[in-house]
Amino acid sequence: MKWIKNEPSQRIPIFSWCQNLEQSAMQQAQNLASHPVIHHHVALMPDCHTGMGMPIGGVIAVKDAVIPNAVGVDIGCGMVAVQPDIPAEHFAEMSLRRELLKTLKQRIPVGEGHSHATEQAWDGFENRPVTEGGRDWPSRLDRMNLGTLGGGNHFIELQKSDDGFIWLMLHSGSRNLGHRIETHYHRIAQKLNAKYHAPLPDTELAFLPIDSEDGWNYYADMQFALAYALENRRRMMAVFKEVVLGFAPGAAFLQEVNIHHNYAAKEEHFGQTFYVHRKGATSARRDETGIIPGSMGTASYIVRGLGNPDSFTSCSHGAGRVMSRTAACQNLTAAECDQALAGVVYDRWKPYQAKYRKSKGLLDLSEAPQAYKPIDDVIDAERDLIEPLVRLMPLAVLKG
Repeated sequence: MKWIKNEPSQRIPIFSWCQNLEQSAMQQAQNLASHPVIHHHVALMPDCHTGMGMPIGGVIAVKDAVIPNAVGVDIGCGMVAVQPDIPAEHFAEMSLRRELLKTLKQRIPVGEGHSHATEQAWDGFENRPVTEGGRDWPSRLDRMNLGTLGGGNHFIELQKSDDGFIWLMLHSGSRNLGHRIETHYHRIAQKLNAKYHAPLPDTELAFLPIDSEDGWNYYADMQFALAYALENRRRMMAVFKEVVLGFAPGAAFLQEVNIHHNYAAKEEHFGQTFYVHRKGATSARRDETGIIPGSMGTASYIVRGLGNPDSFTSCSHGAGRVMSRTAACQNLTAAECDQALAGVVYDRWKPYQAKYRKSKGLLDLSEAPQAYKPIDDVIDAERDLIEPLVRLMPLAVLKG
């Protein structure tokens, strides 16, 4: 853990497990440290990098308030991993892995703008309590998106463990639902904070008092988005398991882990009750099982939490970017990215679309391994937060 000394303008300290933190992310951390509703200290995970308002890989303790942008637009984004009893040699042939990915793409809608053709049934839609003065969020799109991957850095992977067995892993969240919820309440928070002249270090960190109608509605709607994200991953993993059984009949599934890394939760820390916001960070309570994925060409880890209080019992959510999406597409070549993915089955690179507009001559290399920090460096930096249990290497990757 690296201690960052307080500047005079800061009210609370910053604890950082991140080496060589970019200046923009450091400024965001300093903004958090002088925020009127953030208390005790700011914790930065080793995968920390610049986000919107708050750095991704940050954890904060908020007193009696919620900050929509400190959760982010993909509420409930997270990981699910499953351990079958299938030897990795069963999928040694790359042709078999290609056939697996082909079948998955036929069963699971992948990429932005791709959803099921019909609305999906789920008890969570019908049983969700609508808060007083709040919105009834589920739209037809939300019902069609349930059980779909989305785009960006969302992925489905077939992996092998160091002890020679297959694992299944995927990364996704609440899709368009979480984005709409965050955008709605962030705008309300900005207007409210401006009206009462809240001393904000950055308007992107606008907050809602938890005892206000809007604050409580945000927290309740966030919980709904978390449930949706959890079910979204569960449904895709159910299809993944079913597809794998078609290639390995009779296989058993030994354990399943399904966790969030963008959320806020009411928790006890340092003898006080806080709304702990984890943006690009996961819970790592003592003996809690977690997932820390690497890039599409590097290792991922199943880990055990150590319950370190200084991190608000949290850990990193992945490797963390070292290149923006645009920078990766402009500076990397397809040849060097292909070389970094030797032995991994994956879709070839597509044309890059910057803000949904085609960029001539550029390929979308934004998820290449070179765009991310070395995952083993990230793991080594947080060995006081987690204990690695299982190391996994990718065999086949399906990206959003």
